[in-house]
Amino acid sequence: MVTRSNNSAVTLHRLSVKLILLISGTLILFLTAYTWFTTSQLRENLSVSLSRNSYELSEIVVGSTRYGMLLNRKEDVHQIINTIGQQPGVDRIRIYNKNGEIVFSTDSSEIGKMADPNAEACIVCHLPNGEIVSALPSDQLIRLFTSEDGRQMLGLIHPINNEKDCYTAECHAHEKDRSLLGVVDVIVPTEMMNQTIAENNKNIIYSALVITILLSGLTFLFIMQYINRPIHKLVEGIKQVSQGNLNYKINLSSNDEFGTVSGEFDQMTEKLNTAYMELHEWSETLNEKVEQKNAELKKIYEQITQIEKLASLGKLSATVAHELNNPLEGILTYARVIKKKLEKQSKDEHKEIISFLEVIGDESARCGRIVKDLLLFSRQQEEVRQPADITHLIEKALLLINHHFQINKIAIIRNYAPSLPQVTCDPQKIEQALVALLMNAVEAMGPGGSITITTAFSHGKLYISITDQGKGIEDKDLPYIFEPFYSTKKEQKGTGLGLAVVYGIITSHGGTISVKETSVNGTTIEIILPVELS
Repeated sequence: MVTRSNNSAVTLHRLSVKLILLISGTLILFLTAYTWFTTSQLRENLSVSLSRNSYELSEIVVGSTRYGMLLNRKEDVHQIINTIGQQPGVDRIRIYNKNGEIVFSTDSSEIGKMADPNAEACIVCHLPNGEIVSALPSDQLIRLFTSEDGRQMLGLIHPINNEKDCYTAECHAHEKDRSLLGVVDVIVPTEMMNQTIAENNKNIIYSALVITILLSGLTFLFIMQYINRPIHKLVEGIKQVSQGNLNYKINLSSNDEFGTVSGEFDQMTEKLNTAYMELHEWSETLNEKVEQKNAELKKIYEQITQIEKLASLGKLSATVAHELNNPLEGILTYARVIKKKLEKQSKDEHKEIISFLEVIGDESARCGRIVKDLLLFSRQQEEVRQPADITHLIEKALLLINHHFQINKIAIIRNYAPSLPQVTCDPQKIEQALVALLMNAVEAMGPGGSITITTAFSHGKLYISITDQGKGIEDKDLPYIFEPFYSTKKEQKGTGLGLAVVYGIITSHGGTISVKETSVNGTTIEIILPVELS
């Protein structure tokens, strides 16, 4: 039911249906008005014709009876009236004298009767004050009424004026000052006129209906052929293009506006198809260029990472020298002592020499570990991601730059959360990022103070915060600190790549890095890493 209702609503809103309803409605209104006007005009014309015929009939009565009245031959007058009254279409003929008495009538039973001055036939001439009007407009001499047997009748009053022959006649001269001698009342039935009107009305209505149906049909065919079909093709073309079919052609062979629109639409789709193909080619070319640039950027990023490693190695050189100097001095000292002991060749001192050799072995191993850690830190390796203990990585980074903390008398405060889950990452990259952040913290502080490292876990993410007690970061520098080659360190102490490399490492692991808090009392850098890679 809903679908049928929706389809009906769509059908009623179609342009072709609207045009058909509008034109058909206009035709119906026009033909209805035309039919009403024609039938009204026909009725009026037939009424006028019947009135004219009745008037002519009354003229005939007056004219044919004039001679008999002048000679006072009543039988002749009566015979003439009866003869005329028997003609088809005549119901009754009366002649009233000046006193209102019926002196002649086709109905002999009426002769001698007096007319009522208030009757419909008399009131037009007899005024309320008793005065008689002899000259009246012709339309006031005609009346329509219903007879006693229920038939529609038309009555016409024809005045008989007092002419010279009437008041000079020898037989029955009338007074000269009387203007009206009597009236002729002709009554004719309107049945034939009504019948004619009804038949003509029926014919007119039938004709109007046939014309309406024919014109509506022709209008329907015209709209369906020349309006609905082109619009349907245009709509189908728009649907096809909206669905991506740019090769669709309407091909509407017409010389009117629809044909022009169809041709322009086909040209537009052809141009769109050409533009789309060009864009597609450019897109493929652009994808290739983007891939090339991405490869180049990856290489540049790897180079920047290596540069930062080398910069960090430069910063670690003092630590390496100090860390290697102590064991080497011990090795050298104990080597000289062993030499002197061996020269004396005292067997009692063999145990002591063995202890010296153990010290030499331990210090040599220590030097080897330092060098191994430096090599591992500086080596450029392919990225390998695996589960790692973040606390262990932090401790390795702290151990690698421990001498910097000792030189600057910086205390390390560890706020590690217990039982942290392992994080899937590249351990060497994360260690590199932590070393860079810790070195930045050391450089931001003067001698003394502390660095606080805090870890936490929440909702599948690992949080690492490094808080120093430096002078903080100025507001104008905050938006740019993670950009390459941007440094806030004075006297060109930094390369401007450290935090940029850290940012790249953290984001490549699906994490985020930000300045959580900064003031004159220090800065807190927060790293957020997902425990599992997406």
